[in-house]
Amino acid sequence: MRPMVPILLLAAGTQLSAQAPIPPTTYALLRAEHLRGTEMRSIDAALLSGDTVRQRLAVRAIGRFEQLPLEAKLVPLLTARAVSVRREAVNALGQIRSRYNFAALLGSERDASVRAVIYETIGRVPKELGVAPDAVAATHAATAQQLADGLREPDAVVRAGAARGLEALFRRTARAHAPSPAVLGVIRDVVRTDPTPDTRQLLLLALTAANDRDAATVTVALRDTSPEVRRVAVALGRVWIEDAAPMVRWQALRVAGTCARAAAHVRDSSEHVALLAIDLLGEQKCTDAEALAALDRESSASAAWRHQAHAAVSLAKVAPGRATAVVSRLATSSTWQARVYAADAAKLLKDSATLRTLVLDREPNVVIAAMSTPEQALRALSSNHAGLVLAAATQLKGYVGLQGQLLAAFDRFTAMQRATMRDPRVALLERIADVADATTVTWLRERLRDVDPVIAGNAARALSKLTPEPVKAITQQYAPPAFPSPDQLRGLDGATATMRLRGTGDVEFVLRFDEAPMAVHTFVSLASAGKFNGLTFHRIVPNFVIQGGSPGADEVDPITDAFMRDEVGLARNARGSFGISTRGRDTGDGQIYVNLVNNFRLDHDYTVFADVTRGLDLIDRVQEGDVIESIVVRRSTTSTPRRP
Repeated sequence: MRPMVPILLLAAGTQLSAQAPIPPTTYALLRAEHLRGTEMRSIDAALLSGDTVRQRLAVRAIGRFEQLPLEAKLVPLLTARAVSVRREAVNALGQIRSRYNFAALLGSERDASVRAVIYETIGRVPKELGVAPDAVAATHAATAQQLADGLREPDAVVRAGAARGLEALFRRTARAHAPSPAVLGVIRDVVRTDPTPDTRQLLLLALTAANDRDAATVTVALRDTSPEVRRVAVALGRVWIEDAAPMVRWQALRVAGTCARAAAHVRDSSEHVALLAIDLLGEQKCTDAEALAALDRESSASAAWRHQAHAAVSLAKVAPGRATAVVSRLATSSTWQARVYAADAAKLLKDSATLRTLVLDREPNVVIAAMSTPEQALRALSSNHAGLVLAAATQLKGYVGLQGQLLAAFDRFTAMQRATMRDPRVALLERIADVADATTVTWLRERLRDVDPVIAGNAARALSKLTPEPVKAITQQYAPPAFPSPDQLRGLDGATATMRLRGTGDVEFVLRFDEAPMAVHTFVSLASAGKFNGLTFHRIVPNFVIQGGSPGADEVDPITDAFMRDEVGLARNARGSFGISTRGRDTGDGQIYVNLVNNFRLDHDYTVFADVTRGLDLIDRVQEGDVIESIVVRRSTTSTPRRP
């Protein structure tokens, strides 16, 4: 376990004595990390301090800057006295994609936890960097063999690290560079014998990436005690099994579902499984009597609205005549999500009358689903709903004579002074650039100073097509919001929270201030101000994540005004962990996701800021439209809280 960030150290500033520099405070280091490499004095002082906590924070910060030129600052810490610092240094080198010879480091490092991170890093750093094209295949083969050797080490922690490395390596390269039979043989053996479920799951994922569907290995894994392992085994073998765990049943139905199996599961005890079964009846064009009877039953007025909605879309695919009445009923539902499905089904039925009604709906997401003409898209440009304007701008591609309306919409979203409104502004700027002429040059030049470097860069590219000389953006880097004061951070180390789900119950979780201080601060600020109250979970992906916290109930409308920076590291996207959704590096907008399974592939790319401690069964039951009634945060009242 890595050292905590003691609250007693959260005093602002770094002082100098007459004799020698005093190591920077924890607060100064967290602030320097927030400034993304533009203030290195505190970082450098911490690296030289010999203080374990400060060194670890400084090393982690450098890794999060993701700037390869800073590699030289990290290498000396590979031999630091503290295990936690060495572990963080290896991970940071991986985060900046260093070409350091990690294999040589294995020869001297004895600590199991550090060796595990070395193996993981070997697998996740691209091997093509600095390698001649004709040597890439041999390099990948040597790396895979080295990681396979790690699976033979006696320590389970080390083997888990090697498994993480193999999963990361194969996910990126196995399609182009097939692993050797010898390496695959080692992986299969360890799947059968290793006592650690995560290791077995990771190696099955590696075999999946390598398209190695060894029947004997799959058979053993299907009997595993871990539902996570059985789930991956089902996906790998594409086999059907009945299982007590909903995540396994869902996976089996997804990869090996038939019309008969789907019809038998439309009333499964897990709503995830039941809704998938209803969807499959439409996707697989199931028209037998049993399937149609099931769809008729699930689309009846007495069924739950989600069952009705999914059944309406499936009926529209397989029995349009049976769908008409259901669509008419859903189109007037008081639940707007049901009206979205009505629009989806109406499009399949070519029901223009229903679509004309729904495109005038008061709920923007219903309008998005029903919108089908440029006239409707043009009208939607007047909305302040980011998702609707994005959809409208996308639909208007290729149409001319709209420059005035596009400019007005762009300027309106810019006037909101919310950097997180990037998506609709990018789409609008693309349409403006499509029809830009000499009259637009002045307007585009003003965009070169936009607060968002993406907007400024796109404006520069558009101008370069209109002017004799290439144009460069003036704004090159996004300016982060001000770093919080020590008082604002006080009590967040060891803080916990309770999320009340309307009509369901309470989910409790612990906040990971030690891993993601800014994410925790932002989340706590939003929750304390009641910003999440009444918002929904709008994205439900079984066996992956649930996502919510958008004022627009979509993935576009932000809850924050400023982008949140990433705080990635050794924290895992394990089942029950909370993370921040993004659209790329440092573009979090406050929307949250919860991992329904172990999502190893999200590690090192998405910020993890909390872990569920009670109520994971409620998280498993969350469905589209479920409401976050409230989130209550309890700050720590002790200076040395314990992590669970």
